[in-house]
Amino acid sequence: MKRKVTKAIFPVAGLGTRFLPATKSVPKEIMTLVDRPLIQYAIDEARAAGIKEFIFVTSRGKSALEDYFDHSPVLEQELRKKGKTELLETLKATDMESGAIAYIRQHKALGLGHAVWCARRLIANEPFAVMLPDDVIAGEMPCLQEMVAAYEESGGNIVAAMEVPPEKTSSYGVLDIREDHGSMVRVGGMVEKPKAEEAPSNLAVIGRYILEPTVLRNLNKLKQGAGGEIQLTDAIAEDIASDVPVYGYRFRGQRFDCGSKAGFLQATVAFGLSRPELREELAGYLHEIIQTDKAAQ
Repeated sequence: MKRKVTKAIFPVAGLGTRFLPATKSVPKEIMTLVDRPLIQYAIDEARAAGIKEFIFVTSRGKSALEDYFDHSPVLEQELRKKGKTELLETLKATDMESGAIAYIRQHKALGLGHAVWCARRLIANEPFAVMLPDDVIAGEMPCLQEMVAAYEESGGNIVAAMEVPPEKTSSYGVLDIREDHGSMVRVGGMVEKPKAEEAPSNLAVIGRYILEPTVLRNLNKLKQGAGGEIQLTDAIAEDIASDVPVYGYRFRGQRFDCGSKAGFLQATVAFGLSRPELREELAGYLHEIIQTDKAAQ
């Protein structure tokens, strides 16, 4: 019988150097997209998928991230006194139950595979999810929830996948497709950051994974891969050779790369336009900018 996926690892140890100077004092994961930190989008998606235990792999300087999920009695009391019940409910949604969240330190930046390996003792012998908060996905059904439903049918390792332009394959782990069944593909291999001419497909892995504990055993070998880092894709690919199935899941939704400034801005516009109370004013402003830009040309 397949076990339920109730644990998720959030690798958040990165320094966020692409967002300096902001990230000098503010962890990138709590930079706000409209009015919610990036990490809140990931947590909400995980909760919708049935995740009960949240494991953060952090590094020095991330205490603000830990504080974000703590209760704020003074602020809650002030909102209650002023009768701001709606804001109080919004605030409560950011609280985590005692014992639901754990923090593990990654002392050296040795890659995504190493970050996942750091949480191995808390995962033990269970299937688990990995979520990269930089990848924010907008869709009717949360991406991880779709993947958990697929896992309950298929088992094995499942990675979220999307088509990318061939010239962008060098920025991703890319799937070598053995069988294509539409939303699910059976994977015959995975290549980390291949050149366009060497990529086996243009189906790229993005930051959502459901993995069997066999992947952790593969990571125990701590082999260095592309860029001298310990690559998670290498450990997943090793399972293919051991006859543990690996699938790519074509999720339904739009993914924003909030690890880049352009992607963060695009997500801000898209999520702003999706909010009824902001749509009209924001759309009007964007229309005005476009018209002004056209007139200037």
